[in-house]
Parts: sequence; C-alpha cells; structure tokens
Amino acid sequence: MSDLTKLSLKTALEGLESKSFSALELTQAHIEAVESAKALNAYVLETPEKALDMARASDARRARGEAGALDGAPLGIKDLFCTEGVRSTACSKILGDFVPNYESAVTANLWRDGAVMLGKLNMDEFAMGSSNESSAFGPVINPWRGQGDETPRTPGGSSGGSAAAVAAELCLGATATDTGGSIRQPAAFTGTVGIKPTYGRCSRWGVVAFASSLDQAGPIARNVEDAAILLKSMAGHDARDSTSLDVEVPDFASFVGKSVKGLRIGIPREYRADGMPPEIDRLWEQGVAWLKAAGCEIVEVSLPHTRYALPAYYIVAPAEASSNLARYDGMRYGLRVDGANLTETYEQTRAQGFGEEVKRRILIGSYVLSAGYYDAYYLKAQKVRRRISDDFDRAFEKVDALLTPTAPSAAFALGENADDPVAMYLNDIFTVTVNLAGLPGMSVPAGVDASGLPLGLQLIGRPLDEGTLFSLGGVIEEAAQFKARPQRWW
Repeated sequence: MSDLTKLSLKTALEGLESKSFSALELTQAHIEAVESAKALNAYVLETPEKALDMARASDARRARGEAGALDGAPLGIKDLFCTEGVRSTACSKILGDFVPNYESAVTANLWRDGAVMLGKLNMDEFAMGSSNESSAFGPVINPWRGQGDETPRTPGGSSGGSAAAVAAELCLGATATDTGGSIRQPAAFTGTVGIKPTYGRCSRWGVVAFASSLDQAGPIARNVEDAAILLKSMAGHDARDSTSLDVEVPDFASFVGKSVKGLRIGIPREYRADGMPPEIDRLWEQGVAWLKAAGCEIVEVSLPHTRYALPAYYIVAPAEASSNLARYDGMRYGLRVDGANLTETYEQTRAQGFGEEVKRRILIGSYVLSAGYYDAYYLKAQKVRRRISDDFDRAFEKVDALLTPTAPSAAFALGENADDPVAMYLNDIFTVTVNLAGLPGMSVPAGVDASGLPLGLQLIGRPLDEGTLFSLGGVIEEAAQFKARPQRWW
C-alpha cells in the first residue's frame, strides 16, 4: 500500500502545500486502500469518481493560491449525513436507495474547505447501537485483533465504520455522530481520537435524527491535532438548526501543545464501576499520573446521580427516536411494502424496513410516551437528566475538566452481547452522562489491554470549552506515546 495513507491529516496537508504530492495522488492512494479493505466492511458506498473529481478541483484551487483549510484531504462520511446526489440511508432498509437533493450543514462545511469525499461509512442502523451489528449492510470488523487471536471484534458503535476506516488508514479522518457515546466508544475500541463537541457546536441540519436533544456531530481522527483541525471545519452556527449555537469557532488546533499547569482535574468517584477490569482502573490511574506530572491538580469530585444516567438515557433517547422515526411510513421515499389498505401498508413497511434494535427502541419509546406512563417514565427521566446536569455544574465550580475511562472494556467479540441488550447498553456507562448534560467529551488512546487491544481515556469539559480538552488530550497523547497500529490481516 502507498505510504501516503499512513500520513496524519496535518502532515498530508503540509505535503500538499509543499507540493510533495498532489491531491489526486493522495486521493488515488486512499481509493486503492479502500478497495483492498472490503473485508472490514467499513464503507457501504464508495465514490471514487466523485473523489477524483474533487481532488482535481482541489489541485486547481491550490495552483491558483485559493486552497481551503482542508483542501485535498480525503475523508470518509458516516452514512447518517445526507450528501447531495449520493445515497444516504442511515444504514437502514427503510430508506432504501434514498438520494438527497441537499447537503448536510457539516459536510457542506467540509466541502467549502476543500475536503474530498471517499464514500459513505457503515454504522449501526439509525445510529442505534454500540457494536455496529445493527447495520442493514452487516457489521464492520475492527481492524484490531488480540494477540494470537483471530476472533472478529466490534469496532464499537454507532460510528464503527468511521473508527475502523481511520484506524485502518482508509481515510485521513471521518465524520461521526454521538448520541450516547457513539464517537468516543468506537474511538476507544480502535485506538483513534474522537471528540463529541458541546451540544449545538455542530449543526444537526441534514443529519438523520435519532434523539434530537442528544445527537451531536464530531470527528474521528488519528491524533488529537487532526481532530482539532477537522472540528474547526465541521463546527459553526447554522440558522436552519434551532439548537445551533451562535458562537465563534476558535482555532482548536492552537490549544494542542498549550501548558496545562495549574488546571484542576476532577476524578468522579461514581465512575469506579463494580466489576470494572483492573486494567481499565490501572490505565485511569496512569492518566492521573500523567496529568499530575504536567502540573495539573487532581481533585476527587462527586456526580451522585451518575447511577441513574443509563436508565434515564434509555428512556429519553428511545422516546425521541419513536417520535423522529414516525416519519418513515413508505409514502414519499424509501422502502414501501404495499398492503391491503393504508394501515397495513404502514405496518408492513415499518415491520420489514426497521431492524430488530430499532424496533426495540421505537417500542420502548412509544411505551414511555403513552398516556398512562408519560409521568412515571419520561417526565421522571427528564428530571433525572436535570439533576445529572446540576451535578456537572457543581463539579465544574471546583475543577476545569474531568478524567474518566471511555469504555468499561476493550473491543469485545462480534456477537458476544447480541442476545443481551442490557449488556450492550452497559457499554455506554461512562459516556451517556456527557450527552444528557450537553457537554464536550473526548476519547484519547492511552494504552492496550493484556491481549494488545487499545484502551481509551475520556476527558469531559465545560460547555464550549473544547479548547481545554484539546490541551489535556495533547498532554495524554504525548505521555502515552500510543504508537500501536493494527497488524494488517485484511
């Protein structure tokens, strides 16, 4: 394979600027890498001709001295983002061969800055899942394998295709979304960096909705600085999204490498979960030591309502999903299964169009919103959500950021939790609180487990304080010196 695919996003952009290679050469190298990695099932749609056209246009802009911030950088796009003229399905049968005639705000920002689209990336159907096994296109295979173990492992979910593609060098970076950990958990499972920015930092316009008060777009990249470069392009106010924040987008990359001396870092005592593997605990302690060595003060904090986060999340998210997914009825676009009458057409279309996990969440959501149970479940979950947010507010009166594990384990085997939804949902134990409170959270690869699989540490920040996370993430990255890469088997 070409060495061009091994470059970081920043190094590739520098190479393009110095004319060491062209955008066309860089894009061709990635197209060949994608072509040779079918076994991973990371891409559900490849767009090589479109990519080459975009690369040629990029080279022409650079020749005229008009290059944008990402000009010529080949990226992968999660299939949740609508892309004009390119099939966008949220990896669900119910959307069929839907081709939007509009561009999502986030991808439009990337193309504005000159990025190149390699194709659409696999994901859990409608972003509902923690293992990328609910996709209508089949599961993504994690490029990482345990030492002496050929068991196919999950790349995490729902942004499994994004994480696997970045880890396997099939793109320089990827878009992803995070509703309860769907950027950070896959990043931890694949040795990549993922950041979920503050709710409202990136526009949700043109992103297929799962749970509207929780969904947030963000990047998955090979290192902290690359993630910062991508987030700067992805973020920005958008009047079409009523939840989009009208705030300035800082130069996130300028925070990487800044001193963190004097910052107070909180360690939430409630995140020491029962049965947590000792290696996760050791890595957490190692992260504390690294930040101490960089001049941070470590403070134990309490987030007392953490234990209610998962139950609250799995009421709020399905409730919003059942409402959002009511629009898929086979009438205007996507799959249509004709029945004897209108009601039967609706029923058969939805029964055949949605996968099992999506049906499960729609049923849960419809139940908790129903007349007799709205107060007992949905209203109570929203009150718990407020308490969780208040916990963070109190913690941030004492500290500048929090450090926790990203996930309770390394990547597990495909099928391992398939018959146990609760075990699958527990993968989100450290991540859902961040979505419920609308905070920024980042996962940084910090070590490997006994079998050589990557593990991540999570940083949680104040609203709109992604800059501090990039500074702290840079310190952990520098201290961890995480250089491991998956051994090529595909």
